[in-house]
Amino acid sequence: MVLSLAMIPQIFLCFLVVWIHVLAIAAWTNPGDSAALQSLKDSWQNVPPNWAGSDPCGSSWEGVGCINSRVISITLSSMSLSGQISGDIQGLAELQTLDLSYNKELTGPLPQSIGKLTKLSNLILVGCSFSGPIPDSIGSLTKLVFLSLNSNKFIGGIPATIGYLTELYWLDLADNQLTGTIPVSNGSKPGLDMLVHTKHFHFGKNQLSGEIPARLLHSDLTLIHLLIENNKFTGKIPDTLGLVQTMEVLRLDRNLLSGSVPQNLDNLTHVNELHISNNNLDGLLPNLTGMNVLNYLDMSNNSFNASDFPSWIPSLQSLTTLVMENTGLQGSVPANLFSLYQLQTVILRNNKLNGTLQIETTYSNQLQLIDVQRNLIESFTQRPGYPFQIMLAGNPFCNEGGAQTETYCIKSQQTQTYSTPPDNCLPTECSSKNQIASPTCKCAFPYTGNLVFRAPSFSNLGNRTTYEILQRSLVLSFQKRQLPVDSVALSNPTKNLDDYLVIHLQVFPSSQDYFNRTGVSGIGFVLSNQTFKPPSSFGPFFFIGEGYKYFDGASTDSKKSSSTGIIVGAGVGGSVLAILALIVGIYAFRQKKRAEDAAKRSDPFASWDSNKHSGAVPHLTGARFFSFEELKKWTNNFSETNNIGFGGYGKVYRGTLPNGELVAIKRALQGSMQGALEFKTEIELLSRVHHKNVVGLAGFCFNQAEQMLVYEYIPNGTLKDGLSGKTGIRLDWMRRLKIAIGAARGLQYLHDLVNPPIIHRDIKSNNILLDERLNAKVADFGLSKLLGDSERGHITTQVKGTMGYMDPEYYMTNQLTEKSDVYSFGVVLLEIVTGKVPIEKGRYIVREVRTAMDKTKDMYNLQEILDPAVRSVASSRSLEKFVDLALKCVEEEGANRPTMSEVVKEIENIMEIAGLNPNAESASTSETYEGANKGHHPYTDESLFVYSGAYPPSEIDPK
Repeated sequence: MVLSLAMIPQIFLCFLVVWIHVLAIAAWTNPGDSAALQSLKDSWQNVPPNWAGSDPCGSSWEGVGCINSRVISITLSSMSLSGQISGDIQGLAELQTLDLSYNKELTGPLPQSIGKLTKLSNLILVGCSFSGPIPDSIGSLTKLVFLSLNSNKFIGGIPATIGYLTELYWLDLADNQLTGTIPVSNGSKPGLDMLVHTKHFHFGKNQLSGEIPARLLHSDLTLIHLLIENNKFTGKIPDTLGLVQTMEVLRLDRNLLSGSVPQNLDNLTHVNELHISNNNLDGLLPNLTGMNVLNYLDMSNNSFNASDFPSWIPSLQSLTTLVMENTGLQGSVPANLFSLYQLQTVILRNNKLNGTLQIETTYSNQLQLIDVQRNLIESFTQRPGYPFQIMLAGNPFCNEGGAQTETYCIKSQQTQTYSTPPDNCLPTECSSKNQIASPTCKCAFPYTGNLVFRAPSFSNLGNRTTYEILQRSLVLSFQKRQLPVDSVALSNPTKNLDDYLVIHLQVFPSSQDYFNRTGVSGIGFVLSNQTFKPPSSFGPFFFIGEGYKYFDGASTDSKKSSSTGIIVGAGVGGSVLAILALIVGIYAFRQKKRAEDAAKRSDPFASWDSNKHSGAVPHLTGARFFSFEELKKWTNNFSETNNIGFGGYGKVYRGTLPNGELVAIKRALQGSMQGALEFKTEIELLSRVHHKNVVGLAGFCFNQAEQMLVYEYIPNGTLKDGLSGKTGIRLDWMRRLKIAIGAARGLQYLHDLVNPPIIHRDIKSNNILLDERLNAKVADFGLSKLLGDSERGHITTQVKGTMGYMDPEYYMTNQLTEKSDVYSFGVVLLEIVTGKVPIEKGRYIVREVRTAMDKTKDMYNLQEILDPAVRSVASSRSLEKFVDLALKCVEEEGANRPTMSEVVKEIENIMEIAGLNPNAESASTSETYEGANKGHHPYTDESLFVYSGAYPPSEIDPK
């Protein structure tokens, strides 16, 4: 066919129309969303280099998340952005998350049009420089769950319309320049008293004034943190504060409050932090006997009536820090104060305490400082070798002179510091000017900033274990979200003038020496939206990130990159048709390859030795096969750095999977390997066990003469270590009860719900692990035994189990039954209540308790045997019932012992007596900061906590 010259323009025009239509179809971004993002881009400097072209979703603009062509998230923390938020942001009608935290050069007001983003659930603008009033239109964001505007320059009042945000969980307006009163509802007018589901009111470091409204606080609130320190509040502390029974952290300090402290404040039995210092409070010192989980008490610098030292303070068994400077104290300091076993710091400066300062020999082994400067103390009962500092300057005692006063009469306080040491490697000198050596001795450009803890429950800033636990929890939180983090370093912990604990944080990249923008933004989001949950002793926190300067390609000018991107985009667009076939071919080939790989993964036993010795291919539920090469790589060639334990089976290694999930890998020694058939039976058994209180099997390895079991990684060690204090985690009575119910439910599951049932055969405190929330998980099934339908016991001539936990019937019958596990669990219950190991210096814990017990006396006369952590905290009734249950479990005859199902029911009853919800999952002191809040909330879910063995665990991120 011959075409005339006249037809060519028509053909070209048709082709052009079709091509434009193709391009329109190919664009992935909703036009309105694209226009709104383009407006934001024009309003900002230093946008990511790949913000080019007109198709943000199709081009995968950095920090922009899309679903079905609609923009649902913008996360650009620590990007060094500058400029203002354009009012055109209202065009992002489907936006759910906006996180621009730690961009110090973002300025100007929040536009009123932000109220049009009605799908928004997370608005996080921490550590920027936004100014002007917070717009009233924010009350239109009725799906908002997380509102964090702290550390900016906002002025004006708190919008009353925030009261309409009934789904709000977190409200942080701290560290701004807000003025006026806290708004409360009145008729049709909204107020913050309407936020009955909100857990956090953080309003500190503003210029708020007036009285704390009595109507703000009522019994329907579920607040756990009320932080209004460093404002200008006046008047009395309202009596209604005593109605908020969920309260845990209360900071009213550094205001102008007056009058007496309400007596019903003592009703807040879950409070572990109370700061009322630096006010004008008067009258009698409050009696806070009911606050029996109080860790930190500061009543300094008020105008209380002169009084003797309160007799109720030495009964606060959880107390770590007591600060009562300038509170009108007189008389002597009770010697038993220093015997509180968790006590770290006592500051009683500027009072009229007199007589003799006496410290008993049973002082707390955590004690760091006793500061009684500027009192009237005349003498001091000295004993050599005190491992803590005593400050007596300004007392008559110091006027005597001599060598003995030189030690105690100096005014300077010893400084305590910490810096993360190298992790079993030689420190490295980095050649690049700005590179820093990580804890794993690799040179890199870390992401840095300051963690600010508003109410830590400890005051010992030199305790290495405390920071190591924080480091582990940070790394685990990052790696669980598949962020490219190798390690973190903490340094220079200090208390600032606001009594906040500030710790410098360095986060080091993995696989290369710098982070890309996605990595930094991901780390920032984890820290800004409170996805990371610090150990409970650190309390509420926020993070201020520093701008990251070491992105790959960071030296390229943003505008130049944008122009280049447009040119390149045009070139690519012109070549699309030419390379489309090639792309399709490559895609098809890769899909085929992936399918083949997936098939191999789904049939890991294709090469299983199916001879008579190994049996048929194992049938697995929720576990997978790992190659030796994979496990070798993920444990750094089974390095000693990754070695976290050793047992009869072999060594245990910590491994990091490609998705960031941590696992524990048990590698069998040559002498402890099973035959193929036994190993197959073992993994088939373990792969069927799926329960939140049982350590789950992720997979196994059976090749190259290796047998390895891969388990979920449990970060907080064993119950034994927790009871001994080795982990540094405080296990009070409430936590111990929750650990007991978790372990009991795990064992009940093995006995009653697994088919066929399983006898554990080695229940002990060392085989009960504690996860991040201190939920108990039963571990170590290497010695487990399946029970057939017709058998409920197992005859063996080989000793199984551990001395001190063994069923006495076993020695006569060589038979292990489910009741043998019950006996062992009873011994664990006695460990929980006494803190003692089963056998110590020839004394057997079961015999010791039975001998000392007298049921006619309070706490069965066991005060001398009980762990100090529970002795004065546990209710007598709950503790006595707990001991009764333990002794039923350790009856000599198995027939007289309860079943594990009966044990679970009894512990649930005991928890209710103690005022606990037996169905709460957190092992925190109460159902609060660590996650067990009333009802469901997206920020309390963590995949690790419910992981039951399937690989990989599902990831639950905040929605």
